[in-house]
Amino acid sequence: MPIREHDASEYIRTPEEIAEYLNVTLEEMGDDPRLLMLALRNIVKARGGISAIARQANLDRVALSRALSGQRNPRLDTLAKVTAACGVKLRFSA
Repeated sequence: MPIREHDASEYIRTPEEIAEYLNVTLEEMGDDPRLLMLALRNIVKARGGISAIARQANLDRVALSRALSGQRNPRLDTLAKVTAACGVKLRFSA
């Protein structure tokens, strides 16, 4: 049996799964918010891809792709638009 690379986007189906995946990412990312953008990239892939989410979030497709590359720090407005387009909300709790 050949070994297959793990693709998280294959396992993220529901808004509840998306929220859990993002919460775990937030807990484990430490000081590197780019990891959150990579997690969002997996979610975007699971939810129809960059073009579909860019349309739903009213963002430029190329700019969204760059934002999700993990090479840049995320902007709050981008995070809010992308998470909303993926069916979840940003929240804070104590």
